[in-house]
Amino acid sequence: KTNPTTTSATVGRYGGRIDLGTITQHNLRQLKRLNQVIFPVAYHEKFYSDVLHFGDLAKLAYFNDIPVGAVCCRIESTGDQRRLYIMTLGCLAAYRQMGIGKVMVDHVLSICDRDSLLEAVYLHVQVSNDSAINFYKRFDFEVVDIRSNYYKRITPSDAYVLQKTIFGTPPTPLPWPQDKLSGVVENGFDHEDSHIDDSLHSDEPTKNNGQNCNDSSSTQS
Repeated sequence: KTNPTTTSATVGRYGGRIDLGTITQHNLRQLKRLNQVIFPVAYHEKFYSDVLHFGDLAKLAYFNDIPVGAVCCRIESTGDQRRLYIMTLGCLAAYRQMGIGKVMVDHVLSICDRDSLLEAVYLHVQVSNDSAINFYKRFDFEVVDIRSNYYKRITPSDAYVLQKTIFGTPPTPLPWPQDKLSGVVENGFDHEDSHIDDSLHSDEPTKNNGQNCNDSSSTQS
């Protein structure tokens, strides 16, 4: 229940307090355990050692002081372009549909608000991950590209690139697949999903109860 340096508390959808806390050496094991449960793969140790230096870019999510999720980002600079990349964002199944995912995304967007040089925030989402696509659409993310064979150890292997442009000219978005659009309408933007960056995984992914990416990573806000 260690919860150091939290942001201001938010009241969850069904009551309860949601906080975001700094990741430190003292709670790094909690982050590792959360990732093991939420995601269908394991992460390099370098990922965790780097996270300790991310500051606001990496946060544990707490519900009534219990660690239940996490978000990890990085800033990428290519030429004169500067973007924020969401590496991971997820929540334990038992704490979904409580607004925790929204608090984490709001935190990411607040980083963009404070950094006037960030042009956009983006992430990769497995093409079959309807709940994640619907969730990020709620925050004005658009599908701007498709990466074939992006994931090496999960099926389907293709990923959508979802991006929210902060300033400048946004790329032309791809048409939303009709099944995704109908899901948004039917579900009332009420779903989110964890997503993973395959480049961060170890060579021997750890499967969770034999589930595939969609089964083990589904998180509802």
